[in-house]
Amino acid sequence: MLAAMALKLIIAAFPENATIPEKYGCNGENISPAIEWSGAPAKTRSFALIVDDPDAPGGTFTHWLLWSIPDTIHSLDENFKPTLNVQVGTNDFGKKGYGGPCPPSGTHRYIFKLFALDTPALPVKAGAKRADLERALRGHIVEKAEYMGKYSAK
Repeated sequence: MLAAMALKLIIAAFPENATIPEKYGCNGENISPAIEWSGAPAKTRSFALIVDDPDAPGGTFTHWLLWSIPDTIHSLDENFKPTLNVQVGTNDFGKKGYGGPCPPSGTHRYIFKLFALDTPALPVKAGAKRADLERALRGHIVEKAEYMGKYSAK
């Protein structure tokens, strides 16, 4: 019997723990990088994604919220624009969608967190903030994968 693969997140634009190219930050094109994943558990019915900066001066800063990503999808294109039933939340810039790295000073870590969920959709309205998404995630996470990149202030 083969062992199940663990959920794994891959961002081809930069190696894990390395520098995020300027193209994806606020000083560049401010677009999301392409993301791929594999190894989702059999119980997975959808995915959710949270991207944040735990080093922000005022506490963790949320850059991107996506949920109700169908279990048949295993990648997001660069500059991803939601389709189908994928829901988009409001980031801490106050905008729906992706907001790239933009540290006020120094070098910050940006964590991409992918959640495999046991439900095809979460009862969260489009445009919701992170707290609403996190409440809805409770009890539905089957597995989680993380990928980290760094970005420095310009």
